[in-house]
This record gives sequence, C-alpha cells and structure tokens, in this order.
Amino acid sequence: MQKLQTLDYAVFFIYFIIVASYGYWIYQRKKTRETTSTDFFLAEGALTWWAIGSSLIASNISAEQFIGASGNGFSMGLAIATYEWMAAATLIVVGVFFMPIYLKNHIFTMPQFLTKRYNNTVSTIMAVFWLFLYIVVNLTSILYLGALAISTISGLNFTLCMIGLAVFAIIITIGGMKVIGYTDVIQVFFLILGGLATTYLALELVSNQFGTQGVGRGFGLMLEKVPDHFDMIFTKDQPYYMSLPGLSVLIGGMWIVNLNYWGCNQYITQRALGADLKTAREGILFAAFLKLLMPVIVILPGIAAYTLYQQGLFQQEMTSAGELNPDNAYPVLLNLLPTGLKGLSFAALTAAVVASLAGKANSISTIFTLDIYNKFIDPNASERKQVRIGRMAVIVSMILAIVISPYLGIDKKGGFQFIQEMTGLVSPGVFAAFVMGFFWKKTNSMAALIAIVGGFLLAVALHFLAPGIPFLDRMGIVFMICVAVMIAVSLAQPSTKGLDIDASMFRTSGSFAFGAGVIVVILTFLYAYFW
Repeated sequence: MQKLQTLDYAVFFIYFIIVASYGYWIYQRKKTRETTSTDFFLAEGALTWWAIGSSLIASNISAEQFIGASGNGFSMGLAIATYEWMAAATLIVVGVFFMPIYLKNHIFTMPQFLTKRYNNTVSTIMAVFWLFLYIVVNLTSILYLGALAISTISGLNFTLCMIGLAVFAIIITIGGMKVIGYTDVIQVFFLILGGLATTYLALELVSNQFGTQGVGRGFGLMLEKVPDHFDMIFTKDQPYYMSLPGLSVLIGGMWIVNLNYWGCNQYITQRALGADLKTAREGILFAAFLKLLMPVIVILPGIAAYTLYQQGLFQQEMTSAGELNPDNAYPVLLNLLPTGLKGLSFAALTAAVVASLAGKANSISTIFTLDIYNKFIDPNASERKQVRIGRMAVIVSMILAIVISPYLGIDKKGGFQFIQEMTGLVSPGVFAAFVMGFFWKKTNSMAALIAIVGGFLLAVALHFLAPGIPFLDRMGIVFMICVAVMIAVSLAQPSTKGLDIDASMFRTSGSFAFGAGVIVVILTFLYAYFW
C-alpha cells in the first residue's frame, strides 16, 4: 500500500496545529479566573447547542466506527447502520424525557443520580463499575484500534502511534470540558469532511470499475450488484442474524443498547449536563441529525469495498494472516486517495480517535474525582485540588490504557463487537435501575442493587449458557427479568425517595418538535425503503 506522502503530513500537521492552538486559546482565556471543579468537568453554561451536538458526535465516533463499522459494512452491509439510525431516534427520547430529569434535579454525574435516587452503596458500586468499564474496555479499545489504523495507513510504529494519540488527547483533556467541547467542533468538521471524501472516492471507484462515472451511478451499481448488502432487517436464514436478529433492531434489545448509551452514560450525557434545558435539547437534536449522516461516512465505504472485492480487486490487501479481514476495508480505501486528500481523511480518522479519547478520559476523571475521591479520600478538597486530581486521573487512565490494551485480544474479536459485547453485560441491569428510578417512585435501593449486580451476573451466565440466543435478544431478556424482580422487591417495601418530576418538564419547543418529526419521517423512509 502507498503510505502517506509529504503533502499528506502537511495537511495533517495543519489540522494538529488548528486543534491544539484553538484548545490552548480557550484554555488561556478561561485561566483569567480560577477554574472551578464544575467548570472543569462540565463547562457549566459555556457550551452552545452546536458545540454540545458536535461534542456528542465527536465523542461517539471513533476507530471502532471508521474501522469496525466499515468492516461490518463490508461483511454484513447496511444493516449495521441500525446502530447509527436508531441512535437518532434514541437521542430524541433522551432529549424529551431524560435530560429534563437530570437538569431539574441538579444531576452532574451518573453516580450522583444513583446517590440521590437510591443510596451511596448503589452509587459507589456503579462508580467502580463505570471506571473499570471505561478504562479497561472503552479507553483501551479506542486507543488500540486507533493506533492500529493509523500505523497501518501511515507506516509509523504502532507503539509510537499509541503514545502520540494518548498525549494529543491529554493535551485537550486537561483543559477541561470547555476545551473539549469547542475543539470537538473542529474535530467533527475534519471528521465529516475527510469521511465524505473517502466515501466519494469509494463510490467513484465502483462506477469506474463498471465503465461509468459519477457518485450516484456508483451507488446505483452497488444496489444492483450486491443487493443483499442493503437488507436492513435480517431473517433467521441469513448468516449475520445472530448479530442483528430481525425486528429486535427496531423493537427489542437495540433500544436498550442505545438508551443506556445515550441516556445513562457519563461519557455522553456530560456534554449536556452543564447547559440549560433548551440548549441541551437543541444540541441533542443537532447530534441526532448528524447521526443520520454517519452511515454515509462509515458504512457505505465498506459496502463499496465489498462490491470491488467481488470484482477481483483488493484480494491481497483485504487479507490478514491468510484470511479475509473485513476490518481492512477502510484502510484499503484510504490508501487509494490522492495525495493531500489522503492527509485530510487521515486527519479525520485521528480527529475521531482523539475526540473519543478526550471525552472518555474526562468522564473517567469526573467520576473518580467527584464520586470516589471527594466521598472517600478527601471530602474537604478545595476546588483547585479537585481540578488537579481530575487532571492526574486523566494521565493515569491513559497510561493504564497503553499498558493493558495489547493484552485484551481486541484485534481478534473486532473492536466494534468487542465493545458491544462487554458493555452489553452491564447495560440491561443498569438501564433497568435508571428507568425504574426515573418513572416509578416506589423503586427502592435494594431493587436497584439487585438489578445492577444481578443483571450483570445473569448476563454473564447467559453469555456462556445460551450462546445460541442472539446477543441483542439476551440483553432484552435480562432487562425484562431485572424489571420484574425490581417491581416485586419494591412492592414488598416501597420507597418514597422519588425525584422532582412534573409533567411540564417534558414539554418541548415547537422547533424541537419539528426537528424531531423530520428525523422520524427520514427514519421511517429509510427503513421502509431498505426493508
């Protein structure tokens, strides 16, 4: 494969200077006054709707999408886009129902919600769960996959790429959430521009392969030549049914995956928790529109690579250790870009990785500082000390990720699937505890504890004892059992420790309702067309 040329490195260097300089400028501006812990962790009141929406997407899209989801596009087709498109619908639900509850009750971290709604025991157990999950699963996989992709494309040493990504992310993260939020706007710009450039080239290659020209013609040829790769709903006789089991992607476990990720996840909700409700909702709606675009950037290139592979192209490039490796699809296409444009797409991939690393590291430092250090180590810590501890937590978490990531076998399982399976062991019980705590005042602390711990143990048991049940269906089963047990336990000793909720909280503005309606119409059309 052709590696990066001087012009590509120049384009990438310009991207690096823009992001680093802008982040440093924001950091210096807010150093004129003492940084408070709330400002560092939440950027309270400082992020606009477009910064919140951009930051949500920048934190969400990383190497597991560019490499893993594109690889899934190569192997199973457009159906994998359901993770992105269902997320758009989920974000509307989070904006309407979840965010007003958090903001009305002054919730800034997810463990804080559990303390306020249940007790310190439930909160502490989940804080430890989240720290373990964020560091051992999310941070490590993002760093590993990002370094692997960048090393493959650039030819640079893998370890050097891993350290470089970690240092870049640390530079952004130690400035606090305000720096992350506004630099993410630039990251998303590069991510979308570079991603669209790769998609454009991929569709042009398809059209040229069949003697025609034009992106539209390339897409039409893909529909014609590989129609099975445009099925959104799999039947039981299709080879990837276990990964995306039929209607479960619309009415089953996929909702648990997305609602837990977008609505009960410090890593994500932190972007909106420092804003007022109107701004938070507008930012979430903006993110939902961007999610509609993501499959164009991360899935279509994989399908294009499959179409070309079927025509005899990339036979050697798509293999690793003598076997077909779908995760090679995106790097293969990236290496075909012309000089300069390849540097832009390389910057887009780096932007996605760094933004996700920064967002994850900030959430780790937030939970550790506010829910572990402040509670159990130094309850009287000053604002300055809390910020210092938060920055130390960022650096330590990155070092841990660098050290342990090569030992997790991420490359063997595939990054996207690795993250889904690991987080899926925790998600059903946690989401049950959150949603019952939101909307049923009688839910007690013992019920929440049983759901969180018992749900995890049940999910692990089903993983080994019932491997024939699709992953998403197992999540749905665990969730329903957790809810049933929570109802039984809570009825035996009802709680009175509800949240401050009233119906007026869930009213939305006309502009939000219109935007949400447009998204629903688009999603309905997409699923009807590609059914």
